[in-house]
Amino acid sequence: MSIRLDRRQFLMGSSALLAAGAAGMSPSFAQAQSLRLLFWGGQDRADRTYGVTDLYTKAKGTQMEAEFLAWNDYWPKLATQTAGGNAPDIVQMDYRYIVEYATRNAIAPLDEFVGGALQLDNFDADQLEGGKVDGKLYGISLGANSVATLINTAAFAEAGVDAPTNAWSYDDLMAMGEAFNSANVRGGMKVIADGSYSEPMLHNWLRQRGKELYTPDGKLAFDEDDAIAWYTLWADLRAAGVCVSAEDQALDTGPLETTMIVLGKAAAIPANSNQLVGFQAIMQDDVGMVGYPRMEAGSGGGHYRKPSMFFSVGGSSANKEAAADFLNFFIADPEAAKILGVERGIPCLPSTREVVAPTLDEKGQIALEFVANLGDLLGALPPPPPPSAGEIDASLIRTLGQEVGFGAKTPEQAGRDLVAGANDILSRG
Repeated sequence: MSIRLDRRQFLMGSSALLAAGAAGMSPSFAQAQSLRLLFWGGQDRADRTYGVTDLYTKAKGTQMEAEFLAWNDYWPKLATQTAGGNAPDIVQMDYRYIVEYATRNAIAPLDEFVGGALQLDNFDADQLEGGKVDGKLYGISLGANSVATLINTAAFAEAGVDAPTNAWSYDDLMAMGEAFNSANVRGGMKVIADGSYSEPMLHNWLRQRGKELYTPDGKLAFDEDDAIAWYTLWADLRAAGVCVSAEDQALDTGPLETTMIVLGKAAAIPANSNQLVGFQAIMQDDVGMVGYPRMEAGSGGGHYRKPSMFFSVGGSSANKEAAADFLNFFIADPEAAKILGVERGIPCLPSTREVVAPTLDEKGQIALEFVANLGDLLGALPPPPPPSAGEIDASLIRTLGQEVGFGAKTPEQAGRDLVAGANDILSRG
């Protein structure tokens, strides 16, 4: 799910924030022994978070005023509070927006607290880097996730095919698909869903070609040749019956229950590592997890460990050091780790992972091990996507995948339309 931040509202908030600072004003809520926290999520995340805030209050005596909202409600409220000079001391921040908030001084740099309130010596380097803007640290990653392929291991066994490993390639995918067709598994199950609809799968494939989706300044980072090759790849897989038909793929409307692996249309789907537990809960067959296919055997992969979300300190907070101390407690305290588990992703401190691992069920441990040990699949964290990336995903990548699948456009037409359409959306910014 993604939304586009109202830039006018955000600019108003930043201007108000800067004006308040220039006038020497301090927020009325700021008190030495009280911190305000705002985050998005559901009730399970809230229960875990409140468990940690209660733990922190008992340990430090600082009162925590925490509030959570759904994703769509969170960003307008944060923008409104920023506009009123009343932003919380601690805010949950997304990789998509951290650059924008940091450059407008709506969140504060944390570098002065590193080595003091913030102890980050063993923090995963890629996750630490993900929280930096222009070389300064603005966000502390609360967990790491990665894209992954979820596989129905029972279906592979029925087809007489060894289940894929992290070493598999697109050539292997073609061979597996042919074996599934020959075995006629479960009345015609295909080996994989149609990945041409998937922005993360496109991104992974581009990274294996040495490209990205977007440049650091929010421009398109691939060209028509890349896009045409992408749609051609999937047209070939579709024609060979390796991936599901366009008609079947159209049944996937978003919920896990409508995905090709749950419906029994495909033995593998592109997904995210933290979804393994959720899929297993609604499937009788065993669900495994591997990386995305490599472009060729032995080549490096295009994965990266994405910060699932950050905690940042409000730019107007009068209690920045105390807020940094809470962030440190949240990511490092063993009892806090037991409460939080991997709900926000895989913990970024080795010591915290060691605490969490024994508390997880089998699938939770598989997800943890997968993200922590990507090996040569792992690459550098990409630039944050521009705010309009969500529109490009929904309005172009998915739609063009459907149009090629149903034969309404050729891969050449779709490739040209993807680049032209994306550039148009980005220009409207």
